[in-house]
Amino acid sequence: MAVILSLDKKLELARAKKDEVLKKRKILAVQKTFQCARCAIKCEKCGIQISRAHMRNVRKDSKLILPYRFCESCSDEYLDYINWLKGKENPNFYWHNDEWAQCWKSWMDYQGAADRYLKSKEFRQLLEDLKN
Repeated sequence: MAVILSLDKKLELARAKKDEVLKKRKILAVQKTFQCARCAIKCEKCGIQISRAHMRNVRKDSKLILPYRFCESCSDEYLDYINWLKGKENPNFYWHNDEWAQCWKSWMDYQGAADRYLKSKEFRQLLEDLKN
């Protein structure tokens, strides 16, 4: 007598495997996104590689207390943005307008949202799942 295989059971197993592959792919995508975004050797704003000399200079210069890892250009622009917020606009920098400031504000809002997400219990659970 031939063994009868349950088609429903076979479909369920195939669906479960497909769901597991999709879940792993999505988890890896999230992991890579945040690993790359928080890379210690690149500028968090523009993404170019930061020289070690620049990183040492930023640490030595007590005036440059920056909340993010910036290259030299982005460091300068960030400080210009902070000064712009304080009303200390430089007329020589004609590109420093309301839209420029909105770009910086939006970028910083995004960074804050990403930081909150990285601290969420769900993201911590994701990291635990990746360890297993």
